[in-house]
Amino acid sequence: MSAHERWQLRYLDGWEASFRGDYANADTLLRDVIGHSGDAVLVTKASAMLMNDMGSNKRYEEAFELANRLTADLPRTQDKLARFLVLFYVSQQFRRAGQYDLAAVYARDMMQALPPGETSCKPQTMLISVLYENHKLTSSSPELQQGIDACQAAGEPVYSDTIWLVQDSIYLDEGQPDKAIALLNRIAPSIRANPSYYHMQDARVQLAQAYWKLGDDGKANAAALAALAASHPGDIDVTLRDAYEVLYRVAKKRRNASAALNYYEHYAVQNLGHLNDVSARTLAYDVAQQRMLAQKLETEKLSRQNNILRLQQTLARKTIETGRLYIALLLMALASVIFWLLRIKRSQLHFKRQARLDGLTGIFNHQHFISEAQRALHLLERRQGAACLVFIDLDHFKQINDTHGHAIGDALLKHTAGLCKQPLRANDLFGRLGGEEFGILLLGCLHDQGLAIAHCIRAAMEATPLDMDGRAIAFSASIGVASTQSSGFGLQRLCREADGALYKAKRSGRNRVVAHTAHEDPIKHLQPGNADP
Repeated sequence: MSAHERWQLRYLDGWEASFRGDYANADTLLRDVIGHSGDAVLVTKASAMLMNDMGSNKRYEEAFELANRLTADLPRTQDKLARFLVLFYVSQQFRRAGQYDLAAVYARDMMQALPPGETSCKPQTMLISVLYENHKLTSSSPELQQGIDACQAAGEPVYSDTIWLVQDSIYLDEGQPDKAIALLNRIAPSIRANPSYYHMQDARVQLAQAYWKLGDDGKANAAALAALAASHPGDIDVTLRDAYEVLYRVAKKRRNASAALNYYEHYAVQNLGHLNDVSARTLAYDVAQQRMLAQKLETEKLSRQNNILRLQQTLARKTIETGRLYIALLLMALASVIFWLLRIKRSQLHFKRQARLDGLTGIFNHQHFISEAQRALHLLERRQGAACLVFIDLDHFKQINDTHGHAIGDALLKHTAGLCKQPLRANDLFGRLGGEEFGILLLGCLHDQGLAIAHCIRAAMEATPLDMDGRAIAFSASIGVASTQSSGFGLQRLCREADGALYKAKRSGRNRVVAHTAHEDPIKHLQPGNADP
């Protein structure tokens, strides 16, 4: 073989290792091609494949830095297949980081210059996935049928199934579970004939969700259990989270409190893992952008320094007037450097604030709330003070989402956060724990004071419906309260007992405040028949 053929074979070996999931071997082979082949086309292809492997291995920061370099080189990438691969993997990478507008741009670019042998199936599938995750598709959107037609014409059933499953998810979002079940039954033969682990899991969980919406608890439970049985040990993903949610709701409806608690704990683990992964991807994207900005600044700084050296050689032969001009130019260069440094510092501070806050409501996110609460309780215990932990859960929030749409649901969460802030003091901690759940740590607050504030928050929600374009959307919340006076200063125990009180509030009819007291066992409230009348 020629040298080019040997490097082409090495690239294909790396591609095969990546396809098998042997990422360590793939990393070695692909880096060898990038560093030593000297072939620009192979270097681009291998870099695109390496970037995708980094994302799959949660090496997000490296993946986004490589993505930035590849996109910067796109104008000079003439090979159509290499360009196609870069656009595909870059679009996928930005989609995973929630950068949907960028991901859509790259997906559309793929369709503009298809390499020989490729069709619009893959780029259309990528675009549909991006639009769906960005809430820009409905079940009647023409992009869905266009993508299915393109993939069926290209003989790509796996991609067709991907689009069908997206449409099925839209049916569920729109509250059409009967259509979702009919579609799943229609595409089931194709999914079985072209087995994909992710497609089969998505189909099982979507079937469970559809049956739950139709009130068929038995079939919903069976489909969700089938998804769990087929999962890999230690998996953390949205599909398993949704399966555990269905199982939790079925067990709760059947008043099987023990099973409900077990499923809810698994749901919480999956949801926290998913949120942490999303945060890690977003953080890596922001860090990569900051580094790219810093590198640009460094390049500009070096360029200015070279210009200054040339000016110094010229200014040595000039008059005092020319010397004054040199000083002015030097000051301008220094001011420009200071401006860029201040800009980077401001961006870093903004990023630091964003890492602590919930993107929707602007209050503490789950991780920062827990961290601050632990620190505050430790200090409070040393001063022998008191505090109350308040857990708030919006009643029937999923029903509001299903009835009015996710945009109304988001507006309701922001409205709730605003109402909760009103009775709080400057030193109280307030955070969003996930979904429609909020947590408040009232520092220096006795049991009765905390209970009064919780009642004030509940009453404010009941009396202040969300006003959306002239429509008043009423809502309520169930609230659980735990105090350090009865539960001590351990955050884990406070959370457990506040959560138990919240669960009792839910079981007792919702739209109420329940406080944990020293003689209560919060786990006992989870057993049918032990709830307060």
